Amino acid sequence: MYGFEHGEMLMGWGWFGMVLMWVIPVAIIVAMVRLFIWRPEGTSRQTAREILEERYARGEIERDDYLKRLGDLSK
Repeated sequence: MYGFEHGEMLMGWGWFGMVLMWVIPVAIIVAMVRLFIWRPEGTSRQTAREILEERYARGEIERDDYLKRLGDLSK
């Protein structure tokens, strides 16, 4: 029971417990930053107009449909 008198469970783990106490929160913060902020290079957000132009260029939509949707976007 040495080291557990005051409810400090990491006390019995010595330096390893202290390392875990610092590494785990830092790793969580780094993971959150990468998840929410970091973007791989080369990936950019396209506008609705760019997506529409690509779909028209690939032949997915007809000219009339393209012009109608383009008009809707400009409103």
